[in-house]
Amino acid sequence: MLAKNRFYSIYTLWLMIVVFSTVSRTVLLVKSLSQLDLNPLLLLKIYAVGFFFDCVTFAYCAIPFVLLAVLLPDKLFNSSFFRYASYAVAFALTYLLLFNVVAEYTFFDEFATRFNFIAVDYLIYTNEVISNIKESYPVGTILAVVLLVAAGAFIPVKKHLSRSFSYESHFMGRLKIGGFLLVLPVLSFAAVDLSLTQISSNNYADELAGNGIYCLFSAFRNNELDFNKFYLSQDNNQALARLKNLLQERNSQFTRPDGSSISRVIRSKGAEKHLNVILVIEESLSAEFLTAFGNRDGLTPNLDKLAHESLFFTHLYATGTRTVRGLEALTLSMPPLPGTSVVKRPKNENFMSIGSVMKSKGYDNKFIYAGHGYFDNMNYFYANNGFKTIDRTDFSNKEITFTNAWGVCDEDLFLKVISEADQSYSGKKPFFSIVMTTSNHRPFTYPDGRIDIPSHSGRNGGVKYADYAIGRLLAEARKKPWFKDTVFVIVADHCASSAAKIALPIKKYEIPLFIYAPSHIKPQVIDRMMSQIDVAPTVLGLLNFNYTSAFIGKDVLTSDPWTDRAFISTYQKLGYIQNDKLLVLGPKKEAEYFSFTSKDGSTTGLKPLDELLMDGLAYIQGTNYIYKNRLNRL
Repeated sequence: MLAKNRFYSIYTLWLMIVVFSTVSRTVLLVKSLSQLDLNPLLLLKIYAVGFFFDCVTFAYCAIPFVLLAVLLPDKLFNSSFFRYASYAVAFALTYLLLFNVVAEYTFFDEFATRFNFIAVDYLIYTNEVISNIKESYPVGTILAVVLLVAAGAFIPVKKHLSRSFSYESHFMGRLKIGGFLLVLPVLSFAAVDLSLTQISSNNYADELAGNGIYCLFSAFRNNELDFNKFYLSQDNNQALARLKNLLQERNSQFTRPDGSSISRVIRSKGAEKHLNVILVIEESLSAEFLTAFGNRDGLTPNLDKLAHESLFFTHLYATGTRTVRGLEALTLSMPPLPGTSVVKRPKNENFMSIGSVMKSKGYDNKFIYAGHGYFDNMNYFYANNGFKTIDRTDFSNKEITFTNAWGVCDEDLFLKVISEADQSYSGKKPFFSIVMTTSNHRPFTYPDGRIDIPSHSGRNGGVKYADYAIGRLLAEARKKPWFKDTVFVIVADHCASSAAKIALPIKKYEIPLFIYAPSHIKPQVIDRMMSQIDVAPTVLGLLNFNYTSAFIGKDVLTSDPWTDRAFISTYQKLGYIQNDKLLVLGPKKEAEYFSFTSKDGSTTGLKPLDELLMDGLAYIQGTNYIYKNRLNRL
């Protein structure tokens, strides 16, 4: 079908991808021989499944070239200009495919895997990665050798490609062939995923059966790492058994004590309080900005006042460094898993969450965001986990006084929150609103005349304006009939910065938490260690709710102090904090142990601590198993 027409160029692309991918697979196979129990059947599977994924990779890569082959008239396609432009593109592709062989080898040498989310992470943190590559490899020499080899490899590619420019064609004939080729990536998207590379019990064989380019883009799409493959682990049953022991509380009872489920019934001593709840998640509100934590710049007068009027938690750790990680912890009450937040992953619907508990109690659930909720997949996640979503597109012109690239200012957002509360109240339904702010974020712009720091002058202005807006939210809410029966929860999504010499700087994960309801909650300072994943069960405990829970978090107001622990993370590093000890798990089955001081977060390396490791694995590996097996779904 492709031999005597312009689509021979597409056949050339297919040959290039298959040949270079086969070379890469063979090189990695030779490198892995000591780790493979190789036999003829397994070898056949590696190359057969590998060839299949090479073809799938080709189907995606061919899309723009197929479109050109269909749409360009003969006069242009067969012109000297287009011919030499095609040669230039073909040489660039030859170089890139050869460079990919080298890149795959070095990546496999370090991680024993094809490209995955670690590679995606490398693309995100380009400054650090480029510096590391320059220090680790003779980059100039490698690039020069690749260029030389690519020049030699291009000779047969050019000869092959030159056969594509000598034939007449008709649009309908081109459309038939092009249509067939364009159906292939659609079918691949619908029916193919990396699970098809699982051809044996040997991870090396499974990796060899994949295609590095396909794996890279699959990682972009899925944003996760397999915990048991890349991190220290124990038997899943042991991890789950230990996790269930750690989750056992006086007021809870497991629904299936002998099974893998962590579902348990939480029973309260008092009558349920169906109070309204407004959970304000403040962008980048580090604890260090507040006077109560030692700041002397006077940036948070309203929050400083609130610290004396609410339950004020002074030893809370954010689980990560991104908004979506905070949303995950606060909504799902689960520790961070390697990769990105569940909020951005596929198949993130119908979790057991604080939203599902509130909905079961008759609450009107809303997620209200100052910006566009498609960002970071927030609208999809909340819409499919029991919330009505309200974002920038739902604000009328008269509701907006100021906006920037991230969305409306916090004042406008909070007035919308009050308006939505009014609607729920008029419908005689208790309401639960999760509110995500944006003003304390670069470019730090906000309405003029609100505070004594000019707009667009830096982080301090963003913090002080965010504090001003919270003060106005509470002032406006006090005028409403629903205020006396409303609980305001104010917490950060993450800190303003996590940059430091060490991977997980503990002090840079500290955030404040306020729970304010003057008619129902007595002010008190709570200095117990807690994690963001504990916020949801603690709030539900204050409401005296009876419910079935699959939370990993706990109610810190009723649990024993000796059970206190917290979690911190980056995309790859997972930290587990217990007392004054920190366990850091890394993706090369690494485990590092530290002691730290709460005052300044300084750390000291320790020898391995078995109990710390076992508890950390129970929480994190156990959570991974629960997530993978959908045991925290409705």
